[in-house]
Amino acid sequence: MRKSIATVSVSGTLTDKLAAVAAAGFDGVEIFENDLLTCPLPPEEIRLRAADLGLTIDMYQPLRDVEAMPVLDVRRVERKFDLMRRLGADLLLVCSNVSPLAVDSDELAAEHLRLLASRAAEHGIRIAYEALAWGRHVNEYLRAWRIVHLADHPNLGTCLDSFHILSRGSDPIGIEAIPGEKIFFLQLSDAPLLAMDVLQWSRHHRCFPGQGNFDVAGLVRHALTAGYSGPLSLEVFNDHFRQADAGRIARDGMRSLIALEQGLQGLAHPAVPMGFAFAELGGTGSSQGGGSLVAALSALGFERAGAHPTKPVELWAQGGARLLLHDTAADRPEQADGPALIAIGLDSPDPAGAVKHAESLLSPVLPRERTPQEAPLDAVAAPDGTEIFFCDTAWLGDFAPATTAPHERADLTHIDHVALTQPPHYFDEAALFYRTVLGLRPQESLELPDPYGLLRSRAMSSGGDVRMVLNLAQVGAGDTPWQHIALAARDLTATARRLHAEHPGLLLPIPANYYDDLEARHDVDPALRELGILYDRDEDGEFLHLYTVTIGRVFFEIVQRVGGYQGYGAVNAPIRLAVQHAGSH
Repeated sequence: MRKSIATVSVSGTLTDKLAAVAAAGFDGVEIFENDLLTCPLPPEEIRLRAADLGLTIDMYQPLRDVEAMPVLDVRRVERKFDLMRRLGADLLLVCSNVSPLAVDSDELAAEHLRLLASRAAEHGIRIAYEALAWGRHVNEYLRAWRIVHLADHPNLGTCLDSFHILSRGSDPIGIEAIPGEKIFFLQLSDAPLLAMDVLQWSRHHRCFPGQGNFDVAGLVRHALTAGYSGPLSLEVFNDHFRQADAGRIARDGMRSLIALEQGLQGLAHPAVPMGFAFAELGGTGSSQGGGSLVAALSALGFERAGAHPTKPVELWAQGGARLLLHDTAADRPEQADGPALIAIGLDSPDPAGAVKHAESLLSPVLPRERTPQEAPLDAVAAPDGTEIFFCDTAWLGDFAPATTAPHERADLTHIDHVALTQPPHYFDEAALFYRTVLGLRPQESLELPDPYGLLRSRAMSSGGDVRMVLNLAQVGAGDTPWQHIALAARDLTATARRLHAEHPGLLLPIPANYYDDLEARHDVDPALRELGILYDRDEDGEFLHLYTVTIGRVFFEIVQRVGGYQGYGAVNAPIRLAVQHAGSH
């Protein structure tokens, strides 16, 4: 299907928006009135600019507060028709009236819209009538359709907007009762579930399909069943989107529509990852804090298990947990501030299929030099720049084994999850990337208190052994781009006891006040206080975890899941953040 986007969805001037939208591969645009009014170019020039970029102008919007008024302002509407002629747009969006002067009469609204449609027909223009969720009298899509049906004019149809329908909890099944040829336009947006005024919700918190909690795909299916054949168009009002780079946001919008279309076509994700093959840490040279990292890993029980023959990369392992240490001093001098998580390897049942799927979602394969003897390991870049590798077991053959045999102790068994702090304005883009490219299922988005602001967090999982946590630190005391790798322990209490005895400065100290409160809420082992272990529980099981101090940008979490616990101990995140901030100041 053709793909369109409203100019209000991205940042910048109108000409900037058109260039970004075209570069992202859209077929057309909805020109938002404010974008045109603030543009110094005349409508004719905008029309030519869009055509040169290969974009059609699919709709001009919006015309507000016109129908069901005591007096119909025909002059204002005729001026809009003249503007649209100059712009080369032949579809006008009319929103349901919000004026306190509006009359609650379907008959009057239909009469006015019929007259406007007759005038529009003289200019070769059609009108799409939309029910705003906060319309004074018309706020349900089926009532808007009844008015359109009552007006009975070929140049008058309805516009369906997923936000206005789903935010009110309306059942979209009624769309199938509307003749497809009378659905003139379909606007799509998603949104998180928020308890707030619907107007503020709409103006500030919409997002692209797949980034929120609405069943946008289900609504589109109803429209297609009804016979809709127009474009899928994005209309998103979002404060963060309007502050971010227009090209990134436009490309992310296109990714959302491609994923939506793939879902509508029933295309299954080809290769949901089965587990973590490795996590790669850059900035691990001796001059970059690598000595501290090696000391920490050795204390945790990791051993050097191999070295890459052509790259400054070492393999460190313990049980099924594998870490790659990459001395990036030469090729990535920006990591001179110390170790940072730069890549994640995922065990994939079909690496080639996973790469092809990622490319279909606008995630090109990253260039990588390798010799003919090396495993064909391909990666794509996540929004924050983290490299995501799709692996089978062949990559292990690239590492020459260490000369010393590993000891048999394996306190830690595998990587439980990784947590990545996203740059400003990347959070929703990252969530969509991991959901669509990797097939991870998003969990509830949480907002957790930070001593200097707020931490927004969202976990995503494969339903199996791949768990990732996306964080966005909104703080006022400087950026805290911490990342961490969570390692699963066989017996966390025993591991903690050993670490306290042998490496007392490695673990993050937890305030005694935390344990006073914990023991008031739960009957827990007193050893948790002694060992600095944090605790959480739900109806399915228990969660024990502790943290190391931060090295560069990275720290490690050691966890033990008891029973069917699937969370991440989010209730304890504010404790961890407070201690980390105190240690960094």
